[in-house]
Amino acid sequence: MKKRYIATWLLTFALAGCREEFLTVIPETALSYGIFFKTESDFQQAVNAAYVPFRQMFNERAWVLEEMHSDNTYYARNTLYGAVDPTENVADFAVPTAGGVTANDNVLVQYRLNYQIIARANQILALIDGVDFAEASKNNLKGQALFLRAFAYFDLVRLFGKVPLHLVPVVGREDAASPLAATEEIYAQIEKDAKEAGALLPNKAKQEAGRATSGAAKTVLANLYITQKKWALAEPILKDVITNDGYSLMPEYANAFSTTTANKNNAESVFEIQYMEGSAGYNGNQIYRFIPSPISATEIAPITGTSNPQATSQESNNIPTPDLIAAYEAGDKRKDASIGYVTLSGSLAENKVYPYIKKYAKTHSLHNNTGQNWPVYRYAEVLLFMAETLNEQGKPAEAAIYLNQVRTRAGLAATKATSQATMREAIFKERRVELAFENKRWFDLTRTGRVKEIIGAYGAKVKANPQAYYFPKGAVPPPNAFTVLDDYYGLPAVEAALTPHF
Repeated sequence: MKKRYIATWLLTFALAGCREEFLTVIPETALSYGIFFKTESDFQQAVNAAYVPFRQMFNERAWVLEEMHSDNTYYARNTLYGAVDPTENVADFAVPTAGGVTANDNVLVQYRLNYQIIARANQILALIDGVDFAEASKNNLKGQALFLRAFAYFDLVRLFGKVPLHLVPVVGREDAASPLAATEEIYAQIEKDAKEAGALLPNKAKQEAGRATSGAAKTVLANLYITQKKWALAEPILKDVITNDGYSLMPEYANAFSTTTANKNNAESVFEIQYMEGSAGYNGNQIYRFIPSPISATEIAPITGTSNPQATSQESNNIPTPDLIAAYEAGDKRKDASIGYVTLSGSLAENKVYPYIKKYAKTHSLHNNTGQNWPVYRYAEVLLFMAETLNEQGKPAEAAIYLNQVRTRAGLAATKATSQATMREAIFKERRVELAFENKRWFDLTRTGRVKEIIGAYGAKVKANPQAYYFPKGAVPPPNAFTVLDDYYGLPAVEAALTPHF
C-alpha cells in the first residue's frame, strides 16, 4: 500500500447569512460547506484535517497535563531563564482553580484542540451519508471520523470529568454554548462511536499507515471499559485485538519507537501521531521542549546529532524524576532505552548531571525540527490491559501470561505475583516503566483512585529534598506546591466567559 503522510488541510466552513436558498450566494473562490463535501476527495481532505490538531496537542500540551502532572517527570528549575508559570503550576500540582475553572493556558489549548477534532468530525459525519461514492471508502472515512471523535471525548472526559457534548455541527452562537454533559453520558457516546468505528474501519494490514484502524478503535473501547471498571466487557475486545488484528511486540524495546525518518507505524504500533522532519510544517520538536537547560551546543550535539547544534536556555520540562528512575528493576532494558544523562556545565544546581527523555531523542538533521512519531497506543499496552482485565476478574494466573510477555521483552524474569492483590500492584508498576513518557501515568493514577496517596507522598519528598528534584541550591518549591490534588482539571476560564453553563 502506498504510504502517504496525513496532510494538513486547513478548511474554513463559511456560514450562509440568509436562510432563503435563493438569496444565498456562495463565492466560488471561498471554500465553504455550500460547495465542499460533494465528492469522495472532499471527505478525504476533511478527514485529513481532523487529524491535524493531534500534532500540536502531542507536541506541546498533552505531555504537560498527562505526564508531567504525575510523579514520572518534573519541571526542573532553570533560574537563569525564569519560571513559565502555567507549565510550572501543572508540574507542582498548584494549578489556580476557582469555581471549577482555571486560567491555565495548557488546559485551554488542550481543550480547544480536542474540540477542533470533534467539530471537524461532526461536519464529516453530518454529511457523508448524503454523498454517493464507494461504500468501502465511505466506511473507512466515516470510521476514522468516529474514532477521532471518540478519542477526543475520551481525552476530555478524563481531563475534566464533565464537558459539553457536541454531536452535530455548530451553526451559530446559540448552538456553541452547550450544557455540561454528565460523565456517564460522555462515556456512553465514546462507547457508541468506538464500537461503530471498530466495525467500519479496516485492520492494520489493510489500512493506510498512520490512519486509525479497527484495532485502534477497539483499543480505545477497551480502555474506556477499563476506566469504568467494566472488566468483563473489556476482555473479549482485547482478546479480539490480540488474536485477530496482527500486532506483535518488536523484539527490542528501543525499536518500538520510530526514528525521525523510519520505523514508523511498526508491528507494535496500534496508533501513533504522525510527524515528518523538514520544511513542510509537519514536524515536531519534542526533544527540544524536554531537554534540560541551560545546555551548550557541545552538550546538546550528541543528543540531537544535528549539523547545526545550538545552545538553549529555557525552562526544563518533563525531566524524569528520581522516583521513576528507581522504579526500574535491575537489568531492565527499558531504562537505558528511555532515559539518558547529560552534564550541564552552566547549570546552577550543585549536581549538574540531569536525566532526559532519551526515548524521543532521535538523530535528525536540523536544530529544533524532528520527525519521530508519538506513540499513543502500543501492543505492549494491549497486553497489559489484558493482564489487568483478567486479574480484576480473579484470574491472576492468566494475567501473568500477558504481563510476562512484556517483562520478557524487557529482559526481566517472570513476575513473582500470584495473588490478585500482588498482581494488581505488579501490573500497575509495569505500566509505569513500560509506558513511561507516553502520557499514561496521570490517567493511571486517576482511574485507580491513587492521586492523593501517590502524589501526596511524592510531593512531600520534593519539598523535603528539593535539590534531589533538580532545584538549584537554596531554591525551594512554591508555597502552594502539591496543594491541588484533584482528579480533574478546572475547565478553561476563557471558555467559561463564553457560556452560561460553567
